[in-house]
Amino acid sequence: MDITIHTSFLPHDDPDASVAFYRDTLGFEVRSDVGQGKMRWITVGPVDQPSTSILLAPVGADPGVTEDERRTIHEMMAKGTYGWILLATRDLDGTFEKVQAGDAEVVQEPTEQPYGIRDCAFRDPAGNLVRIQELR
Repeated sequence: MDITIHTSFLPHDDPDASVAFYRDTLGFEVRSDVGQGKMRWITVGPVDQPSTSILLAPVGADPGVTEDERRTIHEMMAKGTYGWILLATRDLDGTFEKVQAGDAEVVQEPTEQPYGIRDCAFRDPAGNLVRIQELR
């Protein structure tokens, strides 16, 4: 079987703030930005990995989601318990400093985890947890 990860989804509630975080702070390229106002679908990804993307999508776009469900999703996003992604870098300390300098909310400074991974964590502007592992 030949299956790859093409695009992963994260919700956003402020497209401009999300673009600033993923483009300016993390250094990803914006591959597409469609829609208008808060109803924008923005595809971003690492410059050197053109076949792997993150789709930043508006929370209220699915017509099958009720108002109560939207409210719950927004509450979970605000607490950082709805969406998350795991990224990796060879220079965890340098990456941490750059992301921290971009005013991202720090959840955890670089830490050696008891299960053998060294990582750190931030929240993006929508509250999504962004964990960054050190590649060894």
